[in-house]
Amino acid sequence: MLSIPTPLVASNSRIRPRTALIASSDRSFRQRLSETLGSLRWQVREVEGGAQAWSEAERQAPEAVIVDAWLPDLELSEFLSDFRGRFPDVDVVTAAGSVNGESSRGPYRQELLYALRSVQENDAASWSTVAAGRAEASSPARVVTSRAQSPIKFPPVSEYDVSPRPPAIASINAPTTSQGAAPEAIPIRSQARAGGHAQCSGERLPELVGDAPCMLEISRRVRLVAPRLTPVLIEGPTGSGKELVAEAVHRLSARSQKPLIAINCAAIPEALLEAELFGHTRGAFTGAVQRRVGRIEAADGGTLFLDEIGEMPLSLQSKLLRFVECGELQRVGDNELVKVDVRIVAATHRPLAEQAHNGKFRADLYYRLAVFLIRTPSLADHAEDLPLLVEHFLEKAGRDSPVKRLDQGAMAKLRVHDWPGNVRELEHVLERGVILAGDSPALTAQEIDFGLAVN
Repeated sequence: MLSIPTPLVASNSRIRPRTALIASSDRSFRQRLSETLGSLRWQVREVEGGAQAWSEAERQAPEAVIVDAWLPDLELSEFLSDFRGRFPDVDVVTAAGSVNGESSRGPYRQELLYALRSVQENDAASWSTVAAGRAEASSPARVVTSRAQSPIKFPPVSEYDVSPRPPAIASINAPTTSQGAAPEAIPIRSQARAGGHAQCSGERLPELVGDAPCMLEISRRVRLVAPRLTPVLIEGPTGSGKELVAEAVHRLSARSQKPLIAINCAAIPEALLEAELFGHTRGAFTGAVQRRVGRIEAADGGTLFLDEIGEMPLSLQSKLLRFVECGELQRVGDNELVKVDVRIVAATHRPLAEQAHNGKFRADLYYRLAVFLIRTPSLADHAEDLPLLVEHFLEKAGRDSPVKRLDQGAMAKLRVHDWPGNVRELEHVLERGVILAGDSPALTAQEIDFGLAVN
């Protein structure tokens, strides 16, 4: 049983903000750890890799840095050694709880370790709940390793029952009864806040806000495919939540304790995309001053999310196809083949089947990626979910301040908008409105600004 560390200050008047920097490419892990540290009065900054962590520390040195057990851009051991040399007063802890030297041990170490254990034990408890509900005593069990390196058993992929069943939702953060029984079903509105491994095919996943039939169908499809190794292609307009669907597939899979590595194929120049995906050796090209692990290799054992796969150049698609077919990659400038085990989830806003038919995308790669299709709708296709989405985004915007509400005029203005930017546009409009409202507890129609030029 965990106990919260004794506060190190005597009164609220002596409490000062403490800053922690979390370096991990796993956004779900960062968010859960941030929430736990926030409850202990830490201010948290999040970064995805070692280079960003270094840059953030240069900008403003934190009291502590928590580094995931691997980094997508730098070798962990080298990063720790160099970082401690540059920032000797910063308390550095890895996600596995090891510190590799006590020279930077800080006064809040116990709080950091408590937060880590809380997140890790919640992960372990959630998987134990899944295993207990799914596995029979006679069923063989596989073992995965959590961030805390403790063995957790869960049933093999083939034993997951994906048939519809009555609602029964278990939340990661929900306490069990004194007899260890599973908690009662959580209402939909509470489920969105709790997060967890919902198993009922009739309820939506916490990441996917909306009760429209098309949104419930996405949740059903995610639950069906997540336990398998099947490649997934997510199609939908820009801003419709494709990345959230990919994260849900990873979270509900047997690979959730391993990394989810994302790369936006449209955001990286063609000349650099191959090295970013496959990695490179030292001296492979001008500027390659050291060996670098690519995104595919960094995702070994986990999930690789290829966002905007439709933008990948045809010349690079053939190399990706080879990896998809045989699971082997070749770093730029290297002759050695590296075996990598990843589950591929891709996303695009383009009609990829049509592009494959017209020769603008490799047809053989398309059919390899589109084994299981999930389509995310535009906001106009589930406009009935607008009140739920508004509530969700206002609560998100109010994490560090009082939650604001919408008056009838503001909601009416939102309802008549056509939302070309979909859910992402709604989030930005509400965030802008919260800022414009200042200290007012409510957003009016005046604060709803769509960013459109007025003639």
